[in-house]
Amino acid sequence: MNPTIIDHERELLEAIALHYDQADAPLVIAKGEGSLASEIIAMGKKYGIHLHEDPGLMQQLSSLDVGERIPEQLYQVIAEIISFVYMLEGKMPLGWTAGESTFD
Repeated sequence: MNPTIIDHERELLEAIALHYDQADAPLVIAKGEGSLASEIIAMGKKYGIHLHEDPGLMQQLSSLDVGERIPEQLYQVIAEIISFVYMLEGKMPLGWTAGESTFD
């Protein structure tokens, strides 16, 4: 899975890039403000990484450092974003098959 970059433009541009390996909680792999944030976003666009803009989520993620995994309280919202990216790319999580449902 490609990393997901979450950005939000306020007075100062901020960006955080997450990587999800389907084994552990998503990991912060890049973080920056101003021109560094612009570079993170530009690299994401260059490599076809999906961008997500959410001021509230950015505020919560901004307390994390590069190399930290997202906290448990953000699992649901990040899982929803990752699920949407999977859907856009026509992918499914490891171990899932088409038509599989946990609601049966």
